[in-house]
Amino acid sequence: MPAGVAAGHPATAEVGLRVLHAGGSAADAAVAAVLAGCVAESVLTGIGGGGFATYYDATSGAVTCLDFFCAVPGLDGDVGAGPMVPIDVVFGGVSMSYAIGESSVAIPGVPAGVGEVHRRWGRLPWHRLVAPAVSLARSGVVLPAAQARTLISIAPAMVPGFGAAIYSPGGKLLEGGDLLFHPGLDVALEALATEGPDVFYTGWIGERLTRTVRAGGGAIGPADLAAYRVLELPVEQAPLAGAGVYARRDLNNTIPTIGALPSDLADASAGERAVALADALLHHGRQRVGDTTNISVVDFDGNACVITMTLGLGSGVWLPGLGVHLNSMLGEGELITADLMPGGRMSSMMCPLVVIDDDGELLVAAGSAGASRIRTALVHTLVNILIKNADMTTAINHPRFHVVADPDGGAPVAHIEPGYPADEVDALVSAGYQVHWWEQADHYFGGASAVGHAGAAGDPRRGGVGRLA
Repeated sequence: MPAGVAAGHPATAEVGLRVLHAGGSAADAAVAAVLAGCVAESVLTGIGGGGFATYYDATSGAVTCLDFFCAVPGLDGDVGAGPMVPIDVVFGGVSMSYAIGESSVAIPGVPAGVGEVHRRWGRLPWHRLVAPAVSLARSGVVLPAAQARTLISIAPAMVPGFGAAIYSPGGKLLEGGDLLFHPGLDVALEALATEGPDVFYTGWIGERLTRTVRAGGGAIGPADLAAYRVLELPVEQAPLAGAGVYARRDLNNTIPTIGALPSDLADASAGERAVALADALLHHGRQRVGDTTNISVVDFDGNACVITMTLGLGSGVWLPGLGVHLNSMLGEGELITADLMPGGRMSSMMCPLVVIDDDGELLVAAGSAGASRIRTALVHTLVNILIKNADMTTAINHPRFHVVADPDGGAPVAHIEPGYPADEVDALVSAGYQVHWWEQADHYFGGASAVGHAGAAGDPRRGGVGRLA
């Protein structure tokens, strides 16, 4: 198993790789890359969001899943949330309704999450893991063309208020190759380095967060922030091609979807395999837009750490003087369930995972961005690696299809990227699927990143890269 890093931006992957070469563990490299991603991939994520981590220990073979996703405010009980700001976002050619503003902000989990990953499995000093992100925040980073295309879709959430100066300087959205710079973000990250994650919860940044959100009608209070904790989750497993896929149970049922694939999938024809994938994806799916990024790391000892994180779309609310964009999780209606109470943890479709063979050896560490297409990207990638024996770059770059139910009760639709094999498309049509061809590969189809025996790769659909150590 080679050591390596796969992430959503070259700068993010390079930071993780440097930490590995400095003697860091997979957890160290993943934490440093996550924080770098909060600078370099702020179209997709940020320190004001939440996420999940899956860790594989090569010595014991144990898999651990951590939840540092966003929590519902209201524990203080002294104020109620005001109205949110409705927006429409066009994603995948479909207009979808969302809400932003201070009342959409949930309790962020990224600072606590990276702190817990480092506490459990880190080797290097904390400040060394934060320092690369501080440097990137001071210099700015180049915006990849793929992320610039994403920015066009989610601009209604990104350019209100302070975001206009960052993403639309002079009234023109940033394009691929432009410099992305967040004034003040280095201050927030330097505080994280010197004071630790608690500064975002019980320290001065937490106080500023509370004041900012409440000034705009949000409900976050000191008790909400003080009560936030990282959770350890049950790990589920599904068989695939003689190996086991391990992850938490996500809102979109990635592990059950893999478990629903036929046991003889490797012996099926290409067309039969395509139909089996489509049927499994169709019967468990939800549809949600949103922006996410993923980091996958394997270290020189064979340990793996996969972290997926998100801001949702982003609330359009920024911490004054700190360049920190807060999440919009409470404005994403599909994540709001009837059982959610103040302090309750919200659900998510993110599913960082590892694949382990029958001898307990790691084969793949992978995750994906893409909301409801996370599951699609992961299933296609794993089938390409484990059944089609593709190298990692080919497995992730290969055209995908994503299936959705027809809301009017008609035949389900397979959205298909150009270049997908014609014989497999014919099989989908024969099985009763409508086909919608896309003109080009698109960020709609997710953003996988993975490291494994087949190499390391990030998804070109979102500007990702993979680097072997």
